[in-house]
Amino acid sequence: MRGSFTPAGSGVGAGEAPAGAATSVEWCERRLLARIHRYTVNRLRAEIEPVEARDMLRFLFEWQRAAPESRVEGPDAVAAIVAQLEGFEAPAAAWETEILPARVNEYDPAWLDELSRAGRVVWTRISPLHASGERAPSPVRTTPIALASRRNLPVWSALARDELSERTAQPGSRAQRVIEFLSTHGASFFDEIVEGTGLLRTQVEEALGELVAQGLVNSDGFGGLRALLVPSERRRNLDGGAEHGRRMRRTALFGIEDAGRWALARRQRASTSDGADGAGSASGSNDAAIVEHVARTLLRRYGVVFWRTVAREADWLPPWRSLLKCLRRLEARGEIRGGRFVAGVTGEQFALPEAIGLLREARRRERSGALIGVSGADPLNLVGVITPGPRLPALTGNRVLYRDGVPIALLVAGEARFLEPLDPEAQWSARAALVRRQVPATLRFLA
Repeated sequence: MRGSFTPAGSGVGAGEAPAGAATSVEWCERRLLARIHRYTVNRLRAEIEPVEARDMLRFLFEWQRAAPESRVEGPDAVAAIVAQLEGFEAPAAAWETEILPARVNEYDPAWLDELSRAGRVVWTRISPLHASGERAPSPVRTTPIALASRRNLPVWSALARDELSERTAQPGSRAQRVIEFLSTHGASFFDEIVEGTGLLRTQVEEALGELVAQGLVNSDGFGGLRALLVPSERRRNLDGGAEHGRRMRRTALFGIEDAGRWALARRQRASTSDGADGAGSASGSNDAAIVEHVARTLLRRYGVVFWRTVAREADWLPPWRSLLKCLRRLEARGEIRGGRFVAGVTGEQFALPEAIGLLREARRRERSGALIGVSGADPLNLVGVITPGPRLPALTGNRVLYRDGVPIALLVAGEARFLEPLDPEAQWSARAALVRRQVPATLRFLA
């Protein structure tokens, strides 16, 4: 292979290049070059000093902007948070009552509406709902919803199972009428769907809720999902006792008529490696690009990635063995670093270069006893993943309280459980921090 393999001016392997030349052409046997590169990678890995799991969690609180001193503000901050959490599935009711307010100070739901209506962010259920023998229910509040950039949605939908499989739940008769209307007329407003299908407004709402739960439709604005989370009778009472401007704002936040257009969720069948006349090679290249996008997204989300962090993600993501091959390639290119970053975790670990310095700072920082509580649906619910013990179910109502990166209390089914002994005063403070939430005033009806 031809290139530049030695320091400038050393003359090693430079052949008959004239002295003082700016650059010189060098040649190296391919296997020898790969061997040298392995030595370099091993030397870089040996420089890493692993940190404890508690320091990894302290790092993650800052990396994901969940620590009080690292939270962000404004609509641009919401876009950055969504980019970091892209592809993560959480219950629909948790996004604006637990996950985003925990990272954005004074979170305003209008910020997410603006991003979604501008086409920068899209919400959808990525994996289809499976049939259970009876007619599929439509629990919109617990439906796993993911946020993603609109341009990246085909990548995520390609990872989901085929929605036309026999295991997929079939829509009811009213939902089927809505599907037929949207298939014929394309994206439509709520009033157009009501008029075109001949259904009552409440029937169309129920049909849309069923289709959202099955991952078959979404709307331009996040307000469409928000409206389905609140019963219509409660939605009509949200504006009572307030001034006119405030009434209009609340109506817009929860009104299904203000959700923009509803459309069928765009799906892309996952490619396979079989094919003829070069089709298999093209699909294999497409699969590699999808796996690389997922790997980069996980690195952006956690900073440090290993097999246990993937266990916290959706089951439709590529398996760890596929991600491992991609991560090794990124390390060989010099884009990420490999090594042992977290002690007590088996298997290979990889990190973004900018995350390594922050991880070292988290290890050197003094432990202040700071309490941070997160929802069980939050990606920072890593109880039983990084820390020892059983996992906390990823439900909106469950919560975990960390002190300096160590889980000390859980809230399960409304009951507080303490994982270590505390004196009465510390227990009272821990209980208050465990149930404390950052729900915006306009969204308390969703909590």
